[in-house]
Amino acid sequence: MTEGVTARGGLRERKKKATRAALVEAAVRLAAEHGVENVTVDAISEAAGVSTRTFFNYFDSRDEVFVMIGADSGERVRRAVLAAPRALSPLEALREALAAELEEIERQRELWHLHAEVLRAAPQLLARSIGAHMADELGLAEALAERVGEGSPLFTPDRPAFSTAEDQRRRQEIGLYPRLLAAVGTTAVRVAVEHWCVRQGEVGFADVFRETFAHVASGLADPAARS
Repeated sequence: MTEGVTARGGLRERKKKATRAALVEAAVRLAAEHGVENVTVDAISEAAGVSTRTFFNYFDSRDEVFVMIGADSGERVRRAVLAAPRALSPLEALREALAAELEEIERQRELWHLHAEVLRAAPQLLARSIGAHMADELGLAEALAERVGEGSPLFTPDRPAFSTAEDQRRRQEIGLYPRLLAAVGTTAVRVAVEHWCVRQGEVGFADVFRETFAHVASGLADPAARS
């Protein structure tokens, strides 16, 4: 492959990600202002500066756009977990992978806050968002299983998607430890984000995130007992 072809491919991918991000941001801002029920695909597309046809190149339905904020982050976190130095423990590798990815939250704090408000006001979207995060959590558990040497031949690019009829064997191949670690990690992130959102004027997100994982690493020991 020539350097020019590679560059063009990279440019196309960046443009696709930018378009997806613009559609998600437009949807969230419109929903925060007018209510989800009053936001149409046409309005989202217009606000993002693209056609309705382009919208459906990225999303299958209007509701899908509301649960896709940070959609590319799961894959990046999984790659980072697998690429982390072997000297790091699984929990440390997960913490560092998540910390690098979550820097984006602090840069886009307003958008993430609006997104949380939109989901709270629309239970049907919240349910879909939880389902998407559960699939990401299982994928993260697979990456952690690979890291600790519990991988399987099912860890291939063509493995069946979670939430499909064919995924049962894929779920069975994930051991208890990686599933628990993935669940603890994603829960820790959620709690850190929620804690930070209501205290943004008092503390930085990175500090909250590190403190959260310090509690996890300590086995959730009683802080009062250490003082």
